[in-house]
Amino acid sequence: MSRVLSILYLLLIALSAAAADDSASPDTEIWRKVRADLFGDRAITDDAATGRIVLEMPARAADAAVVPLAIRVRPAPNDAPTKKLYVVIDRNPSPIAGIFEFGEGSGGPDLETRVRIEEYTWVRVIAERADGTLLIAQRFIKAAGGCSAPAGKSLAERLAGMGQMKWRIDPPADPSAPVSVQLMIRHPNNSGLAMDQLTHLYDPPYYVRNVRVTRGDELVFAADVDFSISENPAFRFTLRPGKTGVLRAKVVDSNDRAFESSAP
Repeated sequence: MSRVLSILYLLLIALSAAAADDSASPDTEIWRKVRADLFGDRAITDDAATGRIVLEMPARAADAAVVPLAIRVRPAPNDAPTKKLYVVIDRNPSPIAGIFEFGEGSGGPDLETRVRIEEYTWVRVIAERADGTLLIAQRFIKAAGGCSAPAGKSLAERLAGMGQMKWRIDPPADPSAPVSVQLMIRHPNNSGLAMDQLTHLYDPPYYVRNVRVTRGDELVFAADVDFSISENPAFRFTLRPGKTGVLRAKVVDSNDRAFESSAP
């Protein structure tokens, strides 16, 4: 390779790396497309000044396949209640990681889960209020390879017990405060991008698609998600106090298999 070609080759690599580095500005081309798909031309207010959305994630993930994500909404007294949270991970193969809905049985729009991150990327949370207003919080996260990381066990082992659910309910010391609930779902949540280390074949995509939790006829929590959620999905949310009743969860995966569980 001539000196000129070598210089051009290195320049192309540098330009490609610069194009992939979005850390300088959150206004990325991917985000503009996702924003248009989700919200059209609706206005979205940046929450950086008010801090009403608390987005908790590590700045650099220890394991890109299991990145903890916590969202807490702290509204001002006159704010309309938040009904939905949208989680967007720009550089994941499927950027819309999840749309989460909080119904009349919810104790508030707080959420904890674990996500996969494939490349260094902006992670965004958009809160949609009952009056239609939108608020966004966003952070740049350093993690790579989470969607294509090989699983630690064979697919047969990960399919064993699929659909089983566990509940953890933590009543607060103050009976008037929301009740913390965690729902854990056994499911491989295959991305379709990870190679089996024994067979060198790619396991087909197979993941939890929809979660719906109710108490009586009240919706507590619902999630429309994809493989950006880590293996064996777990969701922590809150329950409105002052009412009794059985909690019921229905989970549907990408193969349209349905699983159900209940907790008193």
